[in-house]
Parts: sequence; structure tokens; C-alpha cells
Amino acid sequence: MKQKPNQLKFLKYQKRRNKGISCKRNFLIFGNYGLKSIENGFLNFKQIESARKSLVHNFGKNNKILIRIFPDKVITKKPLEVRMGKGKGNIHDWISVIKPGIIIFEIQSLNYELVKKSFYCASQKLSIKTEICYE
Repeated sequence: MKQKPNQLKFLKYQKRRNKGISCKRNFLIFGNYGLKSIENGFLNFKQIESARKSLVHNFGKNNKILIRIFPDKVITKKPLEVRMGKGKGNIHDWISVIKPGIIIFEIQSLNYELVKKSFYCASQKLSIKTEICYE
């Protein structure tokens, strides 16, 4: 998975407020089980990648695991001990905005017990509350 997008119209965006329910990406397309968010938050690349590694560790490399989110928003931060003003800070991290209802991961599998165990391990790596959804 790529860590950041290749090209953006603007490099630094405003933060905005993260509230409301997701109207897009809230149903399964490719798999028959999914990990669905139930609260607002942000996920950075390291959290997504560690959850993906946890899923691959539990399922093996032969199963199809799809990641439905991508870190495409920039978070900026000014260095320590710098006074206010003088413009926006440097790029600190790339994040993905998460709203309730967004499907984060999808898996094509038949064994529900294995799915339940692996999704629990993956959800421990994320900073938001999640639940399992299925067709």
C-alpha cells in the first residue's frame, strides 16, 4: 500500500470538523465480511498498515484482503518552541478521515470464527471503535 498520494491539487488543506455519518463506502462490494467503523476519527498510514499485517498474519497470503481507505489528507505541525504566526507548519502526517459506517477492510472467506478472531486482532491496532459486518 502506498503511504501517500502521488499528486494533490493543494498540498496543505484546512482541518475541518469530522462529524456526521458516512453516505459513501458504507456497504460491502468485494468480500462477504467487513470491518466497519462506528465512531469518528482519523487513521494514519502506520495504523492501517499494522492492522493489514495482522490480518495477513491470521489469514495467510492466499486470501483476498481489500483495504477500502487511503491516507490522502495532510496534517501539519509547527516545530517545538516556535512562536505563533509565520504561516502554516510543515507536513507531519498523512491521515484518512473516518466517519461512522465506513468499511475499512473487506475479506472474502467462509470461516466466520477465523474472521471474527482476525478482525478483533486488527481492530486492536486501530484508534477507533469497529464492528464486523456481513452480507
